[in-house]
Amino acid sequence: MNNSTPDNALSNTCPAVVIDSRRISPNDTDEVRAIRLGIADPAFRFQEGQTIGVLVPGPHAFGTKPHHRYYSIANARDKQAGDEIEIQIIVRRCFYIDEVSGEQFPGIASNYLCDAKSGDPITLTGPYKSVFNMPKTRDSNLLMIGSGTGIAPFRAFIQHIYSHHHGWDGKVRLFFGDKSGLDLLYMNDVDNDLANYYLEETFKAFQSISNKYVINASKALELTLEEYAAEAWSMLQDPKTYVFLAGTRKANDALDKILAQFAGSTEAWDAIRQKMKDENRWSELLYI
Repeated sequence: MNNSTPDNALSNTCPAVVIDSRRISPNDTDEVRAIRLGIADPAFRFQEGQTIGVLVPGPHAFGTKPHHRYYSIANARDKQAGDEIEIQIIVRRCFYIDEVSGEQFPGIASNYLCDAKSGDPITLTGPYKSVFNMPKTRDSNLLMIGSGTGIAPFRAFIQHIYSHHHGWDGKVRLFFGDKSGLDLLYMNDVDNDLANYYLEETFKAFQSISNKYVINASKALELTLEEYAAEAWSMLQDPKTYVFLAGTRKANDALDKILAQFAGSTEAWDAIRQKMKDENRWSELLYI
């Protein structure tokens, strides 16, 4: 995600505390953790699709200022919430390689959060306005396409429409790809997540799972789209369909590649997508 810090971010903070943190990815893959945060401030309110910022106190290797990183909120609002508000974020422990020295460095925010224990204080900023334009009518179709931890806001959407709206009349389709089975991180009964909605007539999820460690999340999404592209293309022909795209820019490239083939050319697909943007039926949250 974009890590640029708004001018007022450091002055608009909110204290939180780690309720629990647990690994949700297999031990032989990248570490991904679901982290629940408790917020005691009664003025804190959020909606599905919004993001929060996490401030990591300095000093750091490259400066002394707090490091600021954005994360999508991965849960729906709780109708029965009491004084404390809970949010969940999904964090992948990241590392990067210095292009000059070749040395590996830990990602500041991801390692800070993955190392946090129950009871640890965390300073938040936001929440920030959602880039996703959710339709107000229940007969709208929702086409959600994501890779990696970009699935987080979709989890909140699906929880919201089935738990709070008690169902959805339009089609709800999730196309998701990741490496080494990480795409199953929301498909378990223990978490009360997407698996519990499989019996809903309107909801289907499409994933591509690869046991090849060399494959990346964007390629896995491309495999998913290639296999089920006809379903996505059919929905795009319906003027009641809203598209939500989240994940890496490479995932966006994979989507363009597949759907341009159905449209007949890159130019034709660009025109279709632009029309949906003009009608506020296309929303995306992409990062490098």
